[in-house]
Parts: sequence; structure tokens; C-alpha cells
Amino acid sequence: MGEARDLIGALTHRFEEFAVASGPSDVDGPIGWRGYGESRARAVDSSGEGESVLCGTAEIGGVVATLIVFEFAFLGGSLGARTGDRLELAFTKARELGTPVVSLIATGGSRMQEGMRALSQLQRIAGQLALVARAGLPHIAVLRNPTTGGGWATLGGAADVTLALPGAQVGFAGSRVRPDGDASAYTAEAHHSSGQVDQLVTDLPGALGRWLALLTKPFPEAPEPPNALGDAEPPSTGRESVLRSRAPERPHADEYLAAYFDWCEDISGDRCGGVDPGVRCGFGSRDGRTIAYAAQRGTATTPAGFRTAARLVRLADKLGIPVLTIVDTPGAANGPDAEHAGAGPAIAELFAAVGAARVPITTLVAGEGGSGGALAFAAPGRTWMAPDSYFSVTSPEAAAAILKRDDDQVPATADQLRLRPQDVVDLGVAAGIVGPAR
Repeated sequence: MGEARDLIGALTHRFEEFAVASGPSDVDGPIGWRGYGESRARAVDSSGEGESVLCGTAEIGGVVATLIVFEFAFLGGSLGARTGDRLELAFTKARELGTPVVSLIATGGSRMQEGMRALSQLQRIAGQLALVARAGLPHIAVLRNPTTGGGWATLGGAADVTLALPGAQVGFAGSRVRPDGDASAYTAEAHHSSGQVDQLVTDLPGALGRWLALLTKPFPEAPEPPNALGDAEPPSTGRESVLRSRAPERPHADEYLAAYFDWCEDISGDRCGGVDPGVRCGFGSRDGRTIAYAAQRGTATTPAGFRTAARLVRLADKLGIPVLTIVDTPGAANGPDAEHAGAGPAIAELFAAVGAARVPITTLVAGEGGSGGALAFAAPGRTWMAPDSYFSVTSPEAAAAILKRDDDQVPATADQLRLRPQDVVDLGVAAGIVGPAR
């Protein structure tokens, strides 16, 4: 039994493989690669499999999923025309059965012995991924060692949630065709740090069980805003509101998420090479049902943070999972690095994702609500204020500077901005002020 069968056995006791028609053999393949037929025969003998992927249904953590598992011992897990046949069958079955898809990838890329016939399977896979996405079914990818070439650039890179085994080789270029340079860039760890992998996992059965439960059990209605964890009474002045929102001891996003959810799992990164540790996104279980979250953690939000939040909102919307957002930022990062990374388009991307979402989104302003960088996270009509928060067109310091006022006029400017929680409610921007749990 090969590695693929061993992995399936570690994940589930209920695997039903899809029946696959073998079809006629063309011996040396579509381009007449001499010896290809013999290589395939040896691969069958060494791996015990008829192709480089196994596909079927499996129950993992109580959720039935369609499983795609690569067998690297079969010609390096390479993708050929018959691999494409099996993958298309798996995605078709997933749509018919309404099951999530889990791809356990270990591949060196497209099978050169089949020439462009093999490479064109990537288009076929991309089309099937689009159909599964259109059906609103989640796709989880697990990057095993190695995941390179077209397997990474389709099944791995396009997954809704991408997990990776520590130490796995990951990259578009395989080890024999890379330019000289930093070999550490082609690791699961490097791809996690650059926002292309959501989690590195050691307990794969546990991780898949949690993710499948989260992505298939949406909360049935709009989320309620979290209860206030800090001060219970609104401030009397604008200056007091700002000072309380900036107090180090004030509860922040991590405390709110811990109090709101029974348990949760984070996604990481914008898939474009960026991670913002000041933005936390993922899916949480509340009373056995799932709510997605995108939470600012009190720092200036970078373009990667906005793009990660937009990715989260779009994914939740596709899966029919409502969203909780938490606003807490002095504003969008506005230095040269942020501008080079596309701050304006990134903020626009999140505004568009929130505006287009069909699922309900609920927002709590838990601390600072600084300008458009905060508003991009907020849901129109379903935004609540914590008593120790503020929401403003800009900070009182920035407003005073724009108006060429002295520093001693900042408190009066804060009052003029009407940024207290009760002011924001009076202006119709927020629905109310949350109180503590009863």
C-alpha cells in the first residue's frame, strides 16, 4: 500500500473510491514518448495504483467530503490526461453530492511524457474549480511534500483554505529547474509567512475535522454584536472618548473573539505575498454554528490587512456564512511602503466586498475608528459602538493639523467632530451602543 492509502487510512475509516473506467491504452502516449508505456507499468507495480490520484468520498470529523489524494510514487504524482479524467470525475461527484472537497497534494507538476496534452489539464482543473466555487462548496487543500508546478498553481493556490505540512517543498518551480538562490523560499514555512498558506498543521486529521465543521455549518441569521467588555458608560466628552479608546488596558479584538466564540480557526494572508498581524480573520463556532470574522487589532491597517479581510468576506459570502467585523484602528497605514503596496486599491477592494456581500455582516467598533481605514470594515446599517470607542472622519490631531490649529485645541476639535459613541448613533451611522453581558 502506498503513501496515499496510508494517509487515507489515517484520516478516515470510511472511504469509498469512485469507480474509474480505465479506457484503452495508447502505449507511449499522445506524443509517442518512447518507453512511456513501460514507465507507467512500472509505476503501477511500485505504487499499487492505476494513476497518480485516488478520488472518493470520506467521512472526516463527522462531515462527508470528496477526497482527492495524490500518490507521489506514481510518476512523481504528475498530472496527465488520465489524472485530469479522475479529477473531473471527483469535482463532478462533489457537485452532485453537495460535499466539500479536500485535496491532499503531492506532485512534481505536469507529465512531460504527454506534452501539451498534460499541461492543458491545468485549464481543465481550473474550470472544475470554478464550477465547485459557483456551487458554493468549500475546497480545502493540504500541501504535502512536494507540491510544485501546476498542482500548486491550481489545486493548492486556488483553494479556499490552504493548509501545509511543516517542511513540505512548495513552489511553482521544482527543485531541478529553479535558478540558484534562496532555497528556503520554496518551503511551506516561507509560503505561510508570505500569506500564501493559511496554517501549518501537524495534527492533520484534527485540523481537517475542525475546518470541515466550520465551513459547512453556517450560522442561520445575522450575528448579534458582541457585548461590551470594557467601560459600560459612554464618555461625556470627545477627548475622554479618544483617551478611553487608546487606553492600553482596554479590551481588544482577541478578547472579544475569545468571549464571542466557543472556538475558532484563523486564515492568514492576502494570497499576494502579504500578511498584516494587525488584522485577524477566520471562522468561529458559536452555539455549534459558524460565523466568519475580520477584526482589526488596534494598529494601522496595511494593504495586506485590507486584502485579507476582503478575501475573508468574499469566501464567507460564497459559503453563505455571516460575518462579524471588529473595527479598531487609528487608520489605514499611509507611509511610502503602504502606497507602494496599493493602499487605495486594497481599501477599495474591501469596501467592494462588504458592499457586494449577500450574507449579513455585523460590526462592532471596539476601540479607535479612524477614518476610511476603519469604515472599510464596517457594515452599513448594522454597526454598533462599544462605550469605550470612537468613530471619526479623521483623528482630532489630524483635524487640528489640517485646520492649522495649535495642539491645545485638539480637545475642542474632538468635541466638534462628534465622534463619541452616542454622537455616532445620533448621526445615524451606528445602530446603537452595546452594553455588558447580563
